Amino acid sequence: MTRSLPLLLSLLLMGIAFAFTTNPPYELQIPPSFGHRYTIPEDNPLTVEGVALGRFLFYDSLLSKNNTISCSSCHQQALAFTDGFNLSIGVSGRPTFRNSMSLANLLWVRNFFWDGHSKTLEAQALIPMNHPDEMGLAPEKSAQKLQQTKFYPKRFQKAFGTNQITPKLMAQALAQFERTLISANSPYDQYLRGKYTLTPAEKRGLDLFMRGSNPDRGIRGANCAHCHGGAQFFQNRFHNNGLDASPLDPGRQEVTGFEEDFARFRVPTLRNIALTAPYMHDGRFKTLEEVVNHYSDHIAQSRTLSADLRGMISLTSSEKKDLIAFLHTLTDREFIRNPAFSNPF
Repeated sequence: MTRSLPLLLSLLLMGIAFAFTTNPPYELQIPPSFGHRYTIPEDNPLTVEGVALGRFLFYDSLLSKNNTISCSSCHQQALAFTDGFNLSIGVSGRPTFRNSMSLANLLWVRNFFWDGHSKTLEAQALIPMNHPDEMGLAPEKSAQKLQQTKFYPKRFQKAFGTNQITPKLMAQALAQFERTLISANSPYDQYLRGKYTLTPAEKRGLDLFMRGSNPDRGIRGANCAHCHGGAQFFQNRFHNNGLDASPLDPGRQEVTGFEEDFARFRVPTLRNIALTAPYMHDGRFKTLEEVVNHYSDHIAQSRTLSADLRGMISLTSSEKKDLIAFLHTLTDREFIRNPAFSNPF
């Protein structure tokens, strides 16, 4: 027994080394300006095979009830992982409840969906599968379908060391892939690196975006950065942005039960905003012009309206054009063409 112990330890170490070399960690390329204030679960580290498996699952309509809808149906790469509809259409043919959100830079998001009802990407991944108007198939049933294929048991074996497919492992693989969807090479990013020169209109738009208004000092600004600031152009917070005086959608309140959360929704990223129309949680605005007009001139007063929106901005026509010109500099063409994020089939 004493002699066999070193042999057993040696074999164990060899097994660990083999697993590491056959499924090495996935190396994320984190832009310096984005920082490292993100969390990857200890029980779901990013691996090369895990990310690859998640990519296959993301694009596979086998996960839906009638084999017609995949995650990519509502999150298309060419549209910065949105779908171009005000409300998406799934297996039932009925519109979903809210607009499809961009999946860019989810690594830094702490609450998912417009109302933040999911706290992890792993939990989020299974919700559309269960929803009767989205993919319409319980994750357990999806796992059974995948188990019956020749392709997926081998991929799960490579990614997780088992060929037994479960909803948990499906969610972990999808979350791994989604955490790699980093967008950080727009003209604005290149401008910050000294590789792009903003046009005069784009520069004026940037100044408006970043600057608050102070009429007493003759300073004009849109103050967009108050909610859409930082390198990510979003907040992990919820706001009522003045769409309706009597909102019908309770928003965040449906999750927390708090009256002050009524009609508040998660602040989305503005990265690739020119590609992600229509806008707002219900997709009511078809163009950036409509969005800017709303914030400039048409804020609806209500009891939970964000305090920063209680006064009208009232931008001029030229200021609106400048602001929109800047928003177009947030479009990352590399992101929407990156083959690492594209359909692998």
